Amino acid sequence: MRILIVESDARVARTLLKGLKADCCAVDLANDGVEGLQLCMEIDYDAMILDWKIPNMDGLTVLRKVRKMGSDVRVLMLNSRTGVADHICALDSGADDYLVKPFSVEEFLARLHALLRRPRELVDKINIADLELDRLRHTVTRGGKQITLTLREFAVLEYLMRNAGRTVTRSMMVENVWNLGFEGLTNIVDVYINYLRQKIDQGSGQPLIHTMRGVGYMISSAPR
Repeated sequence: MRILIVESDARVARTLLKGLKADCCAVDLANDGVEGLQLCMEIDYDAMILDWKIPNMDGLTVLRKVRKMGSDVRVLMLNSRTGVADHICALDSGADDYLVKPFSVEEFLARLHALLRRPRELVDKINIADLELDRLRHTVTRGGKQITLTLREFAVLEYLMRNAGRTVTRSMMVENVWNLGFEGLTNIVDVYINYLRQKIDQGSGQPLIHTMRGVGYMISSAPR
């Protein structure tokens, strides 16, 4: 499992790092909200441990931005305040669980394990600018106009949209869409990206599928 800790208190961060590494987790540490948000956008974490009171961008703002960009990463929010209002605010903003400081490492790990046992919830619809993918109806529209995709094109587009704003490599797409880890198949990704561009971006004044040269692809409404 790969876990992101966003915590500015060095003592707490050391304790969490030690506990998670002893639990055989791969762990990244961010000391402020801006760095934490950037890492969460770049890497597909299993869970994020997010402190509320961190510099540059507070934890609640980070949480809201993470959910706004469509990430379903499991988030355990930490806070030294015990108020019910704070607890409710965090959960309403998208936190999966809430832990009040101080806490024991044993309780922290138990909460995290319980969180990781929960299945990730998939939203029914994903939107990027005027592009909408409906998972239940298996339809795609752009600007209200329906786009016909093959099953594989739909799967590639869904994977890109579920990782909107993040660069996904060809190997990642092969492993997650074709369920294979064969490096020789990565060229097929380029073929399907071209198919999608012809159907989604061609003729549009706002291309959504971007090539990240030497790395892979990203779907985003932001110009590149």
